[in-house]
Amino acid sequence: MKKISRRSFLAAAGLTVAALALTACGGSASTASSAAASSVAASSEAASTSAAAAELTTVEAGKLTMATNATFPPYEMTTDAGTIEGIDVDTAQAIAEKLGLELQIDDMDFDAALLSVQQGKADIAMAGITVTDERMAVMSFSDSYATGIQSVIVPEGSDIASVDDLAGKKIGTQRGTTGYLYCSDDFGEDAVVAYDNGLTAVQALNNGQVDAVVIDNEPAKAYVESNPGLKILDTEFANEDYAIGVAKGNTQLLDAINGALYGDTILDADVVFFSRNGENNRVWGQIGDHIFCREYIWR
Repeated sequence: MKKISRRSFLAAAGLTVAALALTACGGSASTASSAAASSVAASSEAASTSAAAAELTTVEAGKLTMATNATFPPYEMTTDAGTIEGIDVDTAQAIAEKLGLELQIDDMDFDAALLSVQQGKADIAMAGITVTDERMAVMSFSDSYATGIQSVIVPEGSDIASVDDLAGKKIGTQRGTTGYLYCSDDFGEDAVVAYDNGLTAVQALNNGQVDAVVIDNEPAKAYVESNPGLKILDTEFANEDYAIGVAKGNTQLLDAINGALYGDTILDADVVFFSRNGENNRVWGQIGDHIFCREYIWR
């Protein structure tokens, strides 16, 4: 199963438009006819899904409440205008629309986001959340929608060149994250300093309060880009899958979320193949019996 990136999410979200533009891509009449039939089927499915969504019980009627920690770029972050955006927000918005609900985003500490779902204060938690045995004991999780990597940030010129070199060092992490759990297990709790968010941990690294920071790779890249003098080690600490957290045993909502994620074009998981024609950079893909093409330059 393919996992989502911001590029693939936007590509998948544009598939419906691509189907309408089939003839511009050189599709045959029969293919165009198939696209039209697919469009009718999609409309029928959307109506059916919307009706099913009306039967969903959510924290607030008509809304899908998402608990997050918006300090995790590019998955969730706060803009200068004060709005929250990112891959998780895009995904949650698409799910909410598919279910006929309005998305409500509540920003809070990472631990609080997990508790918010457990306590029935939010419908879903999305904050680059890794599925672990401990979390599965108190929450339910959707199918995985993204893959994460735990990376190590160090200052340029640091004598830390690998994960093993973290032994005997002070390691900064974000409280409650798998980075914190991994480091505590591997190097002992006394070696780990937990901060409220990744940015604070990186600031501590810049100030010399810790020797390294262990955090997910995508935010790590964003922090290093905005903090000259820091770098990411080539060695990966760990690989993990991200999923959407819901209240334990809420199978109704869980089934609806998984259906929205993989039963339509929110993600590209249903795409049988993606390929590029070298002559004209056209991208071809297939969902079920529907073959489509769209102009897209791969990066």
